[in-house]
Amino acid sequence: MPELPKTFDPAVIEARWYAHWESRGLFRPERPGAQPWTIVNPPPNVTGSLHVGHALDNTLQDILTRHARLQGKDALWVVGTDHAGIATQMVVERDLAAEGRKRTDLTREAFVERVWDWKERSGGAITAQLRRLGCSMDWANERFTMDEGFSAAVRHVFVQLHRDGLLYRDKRLVNWDPGLGTAISDLEVETREERGHFWHLRYPLADGSASIAVATTRPETMLADMAVAVHPDDERYRALVGCQLRLPITGRLIPIVADEHADPALGSGAVKITPGHDFNDFEVGRRMGIEARDMLNMLGARGEVAQVADRLIPADLLGLDRFEARTRIVALLGEAEALERVEERVIQRPYGDRSGVVIEPWLTDQWYVDAATLAKPAIEAVRSGAIRIVPKTWEKTFFNWMENIQPWCVSRQLWWGHRIPAWHADDGRVFVADNEADARAEAGEGTRLTQDADVLDTWFSSALWPFATLGWRNDLPCPEGEGLAALHGRYPNDVLVSGFDILFFWDARMMMQGLHFLGDVPFRTLYLHGLVRAADGQKMSKSKGNTVDPLGLIDRYGADALRFFMAATETQGRDIKMDERRVEGYRNFATKLWNAARFAQANGIGGSTTLEPPPATLPVNKWVIAQCVAMIQEVDLSLADYRFDAAAYAIYQFTWSRFCDWYLELIKPAASGDERGAVDDETRAVAGWVLDQILVVLHPFMPFITEELWHALAPREHELIVARWPRADARALDPAAAAEIEWLIRLVGEIRAARTELNVPPGARLHLFGGDANAETAARLDRQHPALSRLARLASIQLSAFPGSGAAQVVVDEATFSLPLDGVIDLAAERGRLAKAAAAAEKDRDGLAARLGNPSFAERAKPEAVDKARADHAERAAEAERLRAALARLG
Repeated sequence: MPELPKTFDPAVIEARWYAHWESRGLFRPERPGAQPWTIVNPPPNVTGSLHVGHALDNTLQDILTRHARLQGKDALWVVGTDHAGIATQMVVERDLAAEGRKRTDLTREAFVERVWDWKERSGGAITAQLRRLGCSMDWANERFTMDEGFSAAVRHVFVQLHRDGLLYRDKRLVNWDPGLGTAISDLEVETREERGHFWHLRYPLADGSASIAVATTRPETMLADMAVAVHPDDERYRALVGCQLRLPITGRLIPIVADEHADPALGSGAVKITPGHDFNDFEVGRRMGIEARDMLNMLGARGEVAQVADRLIPADLLGLDRFEARTRIVALLGEAEALERVEERVIQRPYGDRSGVVIEPWLTDQWYVDAATLAKPAIEAVRSGAIRIVPKTWEKTFFNWMENIQPWCVSRQLWWGHRIPAWHADDGRVFVADNEADARAEAGEGTRLTQDADVLDTWFSSALWPFATLGWRNDLPCPEGEGLAALHGRYPNDVLVSGFDILFFWDARMMMQGLHFLGDVPFRTLYLHGLVRAADGQKMSKSKGNTVDPLGLIDRYGADALRFFMAATETQGRDIKMDERRVEGYRNFATKLWNAARFAQANGIGGSTTLEPPPATLPVNKWVIAQCVAMIQEVDLSLADYRFDAAAYAIYQFTWSRFCDWYLELIKPAASGDERGAVDDETRAVAGWVLDQILVVLHPFMPFITEELWHALAPREHELIVARWPRADARALDPAAAAEIEWLIRLVGEIRAARTELNVPPGARLHLFGGDANAETAARLDRQHPALSRLARLASIQLSAFPGSGAAQVVVDEATFSLPLDGVIDLAAERGRLAKAAAAAEKDRDGLAARLGNPSFAERAKPEAVDKARADHAERAAEAERLRAALARLG
C-alpha cells in the first residue's frame, strides 16, 4: 500500500473522496430488499450560503445517514432547496436596480423568467458548500420547491384544503413589511431592544367634564383608535364604562369599554384600542363585536397615512410616511393640550429581518388555513408516541403552542413563488381550482376571471416536503393515506433533524399536512437541536459582527474537525458555544489518528479481514478488544438515543486515550520485535482489527480521514462508506485481562505523575519497590515487567518494601510502591519548594473563598466576575491539594 504522508493535510483528501463517492453513486448504493431508511433535509434557501446553523443541522443528519448506510439499510437522504420567495425576489430586484430598472418595469411573466435565469446561474452555491461539509445526500434526485412535480402537489393541497373547508380568505391583522410590501411570518420578524418613548395622551370625555390618560409607543395610530379599554374591576373607571371620549385631532367619538386586556396596575389602567394596528387590540375589537371589515386602517401598503372610513383625518397628514406623520401628530397633540408628557424608555421594536424596516400590524385580506383543526391530529400523534420529540422537554412547548394556535396566513404579496390557484370574478365570487380551465368550467360561460395576484408563503409548500419530494402528485387519492404505497416505504420518514426555532413554522406544519393528506405522521422521530452561539453565549448576527464562517473553519482545520466539533458539543436541550480552539483540538485528534495509522503501516499492521475479533491470549490484546467492544456499545446506545455528544466522546476517549496513548505504547515491543527478537502476529492482527473498528465507527463523524486511512491500511473490496457496522459482541470481554491492564495503566500513571510533581529528570531511571503486594499483584508485576519498566522508566523492580527514607510513594490497590530519590533530586530543596508553593496556593484559595462567602460581593459583582472567582477558587484548591499530595509522597 502507498505510504501515508508524514503530515496530515485534510484539503488534499476531502475534494478527492467526495467526488469519488458522488460519481460512484455511493450516497445511494443499490440495495434491493434492504430495509428503507429515509431522512429529508430542511431545504435551505436557494439564495443561501452555508452558516454555522447549517453546519450543525447537516452534520447531525449526515451522521445518522452514514450510520444507517453502514448498518446495511437503504438509506435515502432527500436533498433540495427552497425557492425562498422574499429572499430570491429581493436578490433579483437588486440586480434590476443596478441596471436602473424596477420590477414593475417588467411584466410579471418576464420577471419570473428572470428569476429562473438567476436560479440556474447562481442558485447552487449552498449545495456546493454542503458538499464541502461532506453531506452524503442523494444528489441524483435533488428537489426544488418550484419544480413542476412539486408545484402540482402544492396546487392540489391548496385546492383540497379549500374544498375541505380548511382554507379560506379573511380580513385579519398580519405582520406587514412596508419595505417589501408584503405580509411576513413571525420567523421573519426580528425584535430589537432600543431606546424609545412613551407618549402619554389625554382623551377628553365628549361632554368635556373630565379626561382619561393613555400611553402609547406609536402616537400616530391614535388616528385609528376605536375605543379606550379599562378593566371591569377597576373602581376608578366603572362609572365611565359606556361613556364617549372625543379623539384629539379628528374629533371622532369613541367608547370607553370594559375588557380584561387593560391592567389596572400598569400606567393609568386605561389603554387605547386600535384594532386595525395592534394584535391585542384586534382581539379586544372582536370582543366588542366589531367586524374586521369595519376596523379602521389608517396606513397604506408602504406605511403612509391613509384616510379612514369617517374621512376625519386632516388632509395635510394624508400621504405622510408614518414616522414623519408621528412628528406632526405629536406637535398637533401638544397644540391641543392633549399631550401630557413624553417618557424615555427602552422598548421592543419589530423589524423585518430582510428589509430592515419597522414592521406594522396591518389589516388586510389574506388567505388562511384553519390551523386549529389541522393541529388536533398532530397533537394526538405526539401524545400517543407516534411522533417522538427529542429532547422530550420540547413537548410542553409544542402542546402549548398547538393548543392555542391561530389561523395560518399563507398568502404573500410577491411575484416569485407558487401563485395562488384562485380566480376572482368581477362580481366578487372566487373559484379555487388546479388550473384556469377548471375554474372557468365552475364559473360558467362568459364569466371574466382574474387569477389571484398573491403567491403562497414558502412555509406552505415546504410543509409538503416529506412526501412531495418522494413523488406524491396531485393524481394520487387524498386524503386517508391511499397514496402511501406509491412512496415505496419512504413515508413516514424515519427522523427529522431540525432547529427548535422552526418547530412551529415547519415541523408542526409538516405534521398537519402529512396527517391530513397521507393519513400518517411525516416522521417517527423529531430531533430538535439548539442554536450555535458566539463564544460569549450571544446569538450570532451580522449586525453584531459575531458570525462565524464555517467554510473558513474548513479551510483552516478541515471538514472532519468542524463536523466532530458540532457532534461533540451537541448536547440535548442546550445551545452550542462556538469555540475555534476546540475545532483546532479535533484537527489534532485527526492528526493523532493519522499518526497511529502511520505507526501501523510501519509495523506491518494492516486491515482486518473479519468482523469478529481475532483470537487473543495476551492480556493487553484481550483488554483492547474489550475496550473496543465497550466503545461500540456506547456509540450504539448513544446514537439510538440521539446523544451525539456522548457518542463522539466515547469514540474520542477510546481512540486517543485507550488506543493511541496506551495500547500502541504497550504493544510497541511486540509489534516491532521485543528484546528477544520475537514478532507477535497475534498483536498485529488485534491492532489491525481494532483500528478498523475505529475507522468504521468514526466514519459518520469524520468521513474523509477515515476513508483515506481505510484504503491506506489494506487492499479493500469496497469503500468504507459502504462497509459494515461492527457488532458489539459481549463474548469478547475478559474481565481478568481488562483488570490487569487497567492496573498497569494506573500504576504507570501514578509513577509518571510522581516524577513530574517532584521534578525528576526525564532521563532518570528509577528503582521501584513494592510493599504489601498480594499474590495477584506479584503475578502482574512479573507478567508486565517489560512494559512497566519501559513506560515508567524503571531500572529495576523489587517485590519488597523500601527500607530507607527519601522515597516518593504511590499507592495502587493494596500495595505501596516506593521510588527512592536520594541522589536523583535535592530532597530538601524539593520539600521546600513544594511546601512554599502549597502555602501560596492555599492562601489564594482561602482569599477567594472569603470573597465568595461575602454576600456583598455576590450581590454587587457582575455575574462573569463571580463565575471567574469560583473557577479560580476551584483551580487553586486543586493545586494546593496536588502539591500537598506531592509533599506527602516524599515522607
